[in-house]
Amino acid sequence: MKIALFSDIHANLPAFKAVLKDMDNQKPDAVYCLGDLVGYHIWPNEVIAEIQRRGIVTLAGNHDQKVEKLVTTTHNLNESGKNHAYHLINDPGRKYLKTLPAHIKLEYKLINERLNLVFAHGSTRSIDEYILIDTPESYVLDLLKEADADLLFIGHSHKPYHRTLKNSDGRFKHIVNLGSVGKPKDGDPRGCYVILTINENSSSSNKNSIQVEFRRVEYDVEAAAKAIESSPLPNEFADNLRKAY
Repeated sequence: MKIALFSDIHANLPAFKAVLKDMDNQKPDAVYCLGDLVGYHIWPNEVIAEIQRRGIVTLAGNHDQKVEKLVTTTHNLNESGKNHAYHLINDPGRKYLKTLPAHIKLEYKLINERLNLVFAHGSTRSIDEYILIDTPESYVLDLLKEADADLLFIGHSHKPYHRTLKNSDGRFKHIVNLGSVGKPKDGDPRGCYVILTINENSSSSNKNSIQVEFRRVEYDVEAAAKAIESSPLPNEFADNLRKAY
């Protein structure tokens, strides 16, 4: 089975369209989004509409969650809300964001064993927790055990990585950060998403039986940056896109 996973679009429609085009060419069997559809750019409604049109199963990110706590009028919106473009989100979009789940768990019963896949935005403990590539191994293993996850997929930091750890039973556990579709922070401005491939012989005893491919997709970064500069949003957000920080 081939599964496409992505996160942190942040209302960057040109990046999202480019990633979707590349993703469609990969012909995945399933697609999941790990949240943060909105914030930092001017196309939240278009992004939400495309997620809904495609029926992509989606988690709530921390920015998606913040929207429901803010009033809908620009006049009453606090400065953080204005700067992050939350006021651009229409009522149907707000209602949709309020319905998104916090976590998703998939259980695969394969020939050799059961494999549990868990999806979260920041972590299973907190929507805004940063689990980085250098987060202590003991902490990550505790997190995986608590979540009953053989593979844990997260977003939030916008920095992609695939980290394999061995637990006390000698089994391999995987944690994968998907990076960001619309606002990378790893110095590479291209959109990022992951293709996960598992088959009937995939097993936690063989770390190479589970394939994780990071796909980087070029898009018109300059057009996306100029759209920010032509809007009331902070110009810093345009610089973020160009330099991927």
